[in-house]
Amino acid sequence: MPKTFTQIPLTRPATPLLDTLNSPAALRRLPASQLERVVDELREYLLYAVGQSGGHFGAGLGVVELTVALHYLYNTPDDRLVWDVGHQCYPHKILTGRREALTSIRQQHGLSGFPKRSESEYDTFGVGHSSTSISAALGMALGAEMAGSDRRAVAIIGDGAMTAGQAFEAMSHAAHTRSNLLVILNDNNMSISHNVGGLSNYFARIWASKSYIALREGGKRVLSTMPAAWDFIRRTEESMKNMVSPDMLFEAIGFNYIGPIDGHNIEELVRTLGNMRSLEGPQLLHVYTTKGKGFAPAEADPVGYHAINKIEPKPKVQVAVPSKPKSPKYQDVFGQWLCDMAAEDKRLVGITPAMCEGSGMVAFSEQYPDRFHDVAICEQHAVTLAGGLACEEQKPVVAIYSTFLQRGYDQLIHDVALQDLDVTFALDRAGLVGEDGATHGGVFDLAYLRTVPNMIVAAPSDENECRQLLTSAYQHHGPSAVRYPRGTGPGVDIQQPLQALPIGQSRTLLEGKQVAILAFGALTATALEAGKALNATVIDMRWVKPLDRDAIVRAAASHSLIATVEDHQLMGGAGSAVNELLNEEGIVMDVINLALPDHFIHHGKRDTLLAEAGLDAASIEQRIRDRLSRQPLAQAGES
Repeated sequence: MPKTFTQIPLTRPATPLLDTLNSPAALRRLPASQLERVVDELREYLLYAVGQSGGHFGAGLGVVELTVALHYLYNTPDDRLVWDVGHQCYPHKILTGRREALTSIRQQHGLSGFPKRSESEYDTFGVGHSSTSISAALGMALGAEMAGSDRRAVAIIGDGAMTAGQAFEAMSHAAHTRSNLLVILNDNNMSISHNVGGLSNYFARIWASKSYIALREGGKRVLSTMPAAWDFIRRTEESMKNMVSPDMLFEAIGFNYIGPIDGHNIEELVRTLGNMRSLEGPQLLHVYTTKGKGFAPAEADPVGYHAINKIEPKPKVQVAVPSKPKSPKYQDVFGQWLCDMAAEDKRLVGITPAMCEGSGMVAFSEQYPDRFHDVAICEQHAVTLAGGLACEEQKPVVAIYSTFLQRGYDQLIHDVALQDLDVTFALDRAGLVGEDGATHGGVFDLAYLRTVPNMIVAAPSDENECRQLLTSAYQHHGPSAVRYPRGTGPGVDIQQPLQALPIGQSRTLLEGKQVAILAFGALTATALEAGKALNATVIDMRWVKPLDRDAIVRAAASHSLIATVEDHQLMGGAGSAVNELLNEEGIVMDVINLALPDHFIHHGKRDTLLAEAGLDAASIEQRIRDRLSRQPLAQAGES
């Protein structure tokens, strides 16, 4: 059995065997008797490395044995391993030549926290969103067939990710193609309950044994001329499996189902996977694991240990300063607003696609369980479900990360906006998200939302504005969205009354000359800092759709330069909306749009990434000064 640790090592542990394994090929040269030792050393090193850097934690600990077994049996990277979501990829990175670099994970210019094709040939598919692995692995299996190659493709998917429709769409197609594909369902009790026991384990070993497989395939050939007899044998086999395994859903789809087996028993994993590797057609192996396995606190609290911060070796010296209340995170501002609004309106229904904790909905789910729906990783369903509720005069609020609403875009248009249904979208993690990188960045929502008829879109500048704009959006009869960033805001006191702000109306924060800065959302405080240095007018626009037309026209009439500032892609964002309005009004003037550049921005500290994109206060100020210096009047004055 694997070792269990109770503390995270603060110094690098001794891992003499692991240190010799610079590639999976070296792992494959070991005798199977040494794999248990590899597992223990890998798990201890993983604890140390994540303690040094912070990052996803419990998922990786839960798949140490599975990762070792897969790289031991499969000829990676020629054989393709596709990890779903990627939270569990850290052991995979350790075994594929990135052991020492793991302490840099999620840091700027360090390793990505997810599989990334440009990082390693062993990362066969880039991921970050869930439920894509089976589709990708099937594509690889079909590609191998077309190339006449016998390489294998394996998709490793968690039970939570298996709830998404795309996973079943891919399995249905795999059954149709009959490609050589192995799907490993890693069941860690986060969604699917497993049927465990001595009898089920016994039959799982039988079904995966070479002798049983040979007998089954031989019987199929012999009885192929006797359809009635073969049908009887097949139905008997299915009945036996149904008695001791989870339901026959996977068999009904067309997969040969094996399991469940203990995902922490390296000997059983190697034996079973070794037998299954040569099987033809779509196969599914069901393994049960424990999230956080081998680290006692994480086993006891898998949600709390989903990810951890960097462990400091020594307590930092605390300098005595006047105590100041800690600013709430935006997700907590939303969570409190949701509870307060639910107390006032019995029609409010909260919906989330498996983001209850991350979206700040725990208190709401406890106080109003009959009005709370966690629909699992099913973003499309979440949006259409909200539309159906709105048809019955309810008031659904969909709490969803900006990057995940991208997956429900058709439903947003067709099932909500087209019918002008009263659905409020609370878009968390808008803008850059820092260490999670490009897969989770919410930098496209303004572009894809403001093009949709009937939709209104708000971008609050602080915690209090967030609460009030949520109220405005909720009270609006029709589809609406409020986007807010990850983490804390500037620390503005929150007014408790649920007061709606006028839709499409901005507020002027600073009166100045020559330059008018139109700030949208989370960068408003930064824009204000730059505006003070420039003696500029600074306007908190509040709304991206509808824009405050009067405020923009007035700013254009009394300033020589308009600068727009936003934490969003340049193309199609709020600045583009301002340009369109000025063009529609026939106003020709100097405009500079300050936004994120046209490339994916990868992981690092949010403030550092914003500075590199020219969106910190100093850069905003300098970019505006540079533009002013190129204006005709400025050039004439210099001459």
